[in-house]
Amino acid sequence: MDLIAAADYGSSSDSSSEEEESTDRTNEKDENPRRNRHNAITIAAAVDEENVNPIGSNHSTNPETLTKTGTVRAINPTPMPSYALILRDSVEQDKQEQESLPLVQGHQKQQLVLTNNPLKSVLYRPVQGPVCEDPYDSGRTDLAKGVAGRRTAVHFDEFAFARERIAMEKNGEARAPDADGSFVSSVAIDSQEDFLIKNAGRKRKLEILEAERKEKVKLLESEDPDEDEANYGIWGPPSKAEKEWEEDLVTDAQAGTMTEKQVEERDYRDEMLRRRGEREGKEAEQFDRLVERKVSHLLPPRLKEDQEAIEPTTKFHGREETDYRGRSWIEAPPGVKPDWDGDHDCYAPKKCVHKFTGHNKGVQRLRFFPGTGHLLLSAGLDGKCKIWSMYGTRQCMRTYIGHSAAVRDIQFNNDGTKFLSASFDRYIRLWDTESGEVLNTFSNRRVPYVIKFYPKDDNLFVTGMSDNKVVTFDATTGKITQEYDHHLAPVNTITFCEDATKMVTSSDDKKVLVWEWDIGVPIKYISEPGMYSMPVIAKHPSDRFWAGQSLDNQIVVYQAGDRFAQQRKKRFSGHSIAGYACDIAFSPNGKFIASGDGNGKLFVWDWKTSKNTRRFKAHDKGPAIGCVWSPIEPSMVVTCGWDAVIKIWE
Repeated sequence: MDLIAAADYGSSSDSSSEEEESTDRTNEKDENPRRNRHNAITIAAAVDEENVNPIGSNHSTNPETLTKTGTVRAINPTPMPSYALILRDSVEQDKQEQESLPLVQGHQKQQLVLTNNPLKSVLYRPVQGPVCEDPYDSGRTDLAKGVAGRRTAVHFDEFAFARERIAMEKNGEARAPDADGSFVSSVAIDSQEDFLIKNAGRKRKLEILEAERKEKVKLLESEDPDEDEANYGIWGPPSKAEKEWEEDLVTDAQAGTMTEKQVEERDYRDEMLRRRGEREGKEAEQFDRLVERKVSHLLPPRLKEDQEAIEPTTKFHGREETDYRGRSWIEAPPGVKPDWDGDHDCYAPKKCVHKFTGHNKGVQRLRFFPGTGHLLLSAGLDGKCKIWSMYGTRQCMRTYIGHSAAVRDIQFNNDGTKFLSASFDRYIRLWDTESGEVLNTFSNRRVPYVIKFYPKDDNLFVTGMSDNKVVTFDATTGKITQEYDHHLAPVNTITFCEDATKMVTSSDDKKVLVWEWDIGVPIKYISEPGMYSMPVIAKHPSDRFWAGQSLDNQIVVYQAGDRFAQQRKKRFSGHSIAGYACDIAFSPNGKFIASGDGNGKLFVWDWKTSKNTRRFKAHDKGPAIGCVWSPIEPSMVVTCGWDAVIKIWE
């Protein structure tokens, strides 16, 4: 391939300067032989000064002119570099040049006049993009500054240019800076057809790589990459074809063509599975025994592997479940309104005004209906729960039977439409207050000691277990959502503080722990050498303090926030509760605090002075274990004991 270039070096008057420049180029050629191998075929032609044209214009190739004025001969017939640019004006010019060559060769004896000696910078100059300087130009001063080439103001993406430069160095091919997305190559291409074929293959390869990249990005941007791996990886589910094959497959057992050896293998497998089930059941029982080894003598029998809760039943004792206006029996009677602030005056009770009987054994816990307190829920050691009416006829309204052992604790939800019951039969049951239906049953094979609904969500409740853990259950699904495992003995109490963002728990290990809600690591330990276990904790109506029933026969007070520091000046004593978890009750305005004791007595103290203001003999044959204060009545206190009697004091 020929390279035709034209440049105007001036008139004959500048012949001296031309000779000096030619001498310099000759010297440079001798000094720098590496540079000479990039020279192309140089064609010199003697033409009229009128016909000498600059680069890029239509230069004359008339044969007559060439024969009259001079000759042309080839200098350094070296092969063309693959990246040299072919400068042609048109196809017609190519034909004229080919026709002129024989004529030029016929005048070899005439004088040679050199009118065009193009610089290498002209030969290396690209059609588009930044100027590519000669890498062997020792005269550049930018190399001393560490700049690879002269800076040229070109609107070109630096990142894209660097990427294509690296591609050219590695593969000898890069994208051209045009809108068509074509490729340029440092390898010589034989024909335009070969170039198009190679470009098409490259484009197809890029499309495949782009599709793979998008698939990879889609996998990374998915919500759960592990799920994608599980669905489409080597351990993923079978494909549609595999499922169809499995559906059409008929086993030997289905076809009735099993051999004696296959029958023996099947029987052997069934026997091994049966033994494995028995072994796992024994391991579970041994694990339960290991966990509860220190208190096993105090707990009921452990659950068997296939044991289930008893079938629940309920019975309504009132006249009718709805009144003439269609209102449910659990709604508050006319005139009874809730007092959530508790700002009404309260007084210490003076005498017993009513007794409830109906439990076959002792009564363990009492809870008022939230807000109005017109209903009273009781938990009995006979495995039954009962609701009593506090106004009107004052009778038992409904009995809930769903436990095979004593009920340890009960708790209403925020609106009173549901309640939980925790029993020594290791089951927790969620009841519908109105209908008596069991909505769900929960168990983790441990004995629940205390239960509390989360104040901000009735779908979550927390329970303290005999395996030293506090467990959060989802009331809808029945699954465990969180475990708090830092106590060293069974957990007895759970109290929410600071707008239900913190939780206080106490245990038989004589420690009190403070937790952030739904975080399984305690943020504060309350433990001292002379500290006793606190089986009952109650929060003051002001939410600033909580009182704990200490087993050294006194009630101690702590802050319900900030540092959770003990208030040593507030101590309530005089009763005997060692060995019993007797309830604590506050008046709605927080001026009085009441508690039963192990001898069946009821004590009432003044909160401000810590003095005992009332003392009654409330129950016989055991402790006064339960004590609650009405949320709307000024002086109504209800107690229960192991004598199976519930008493109302006013």
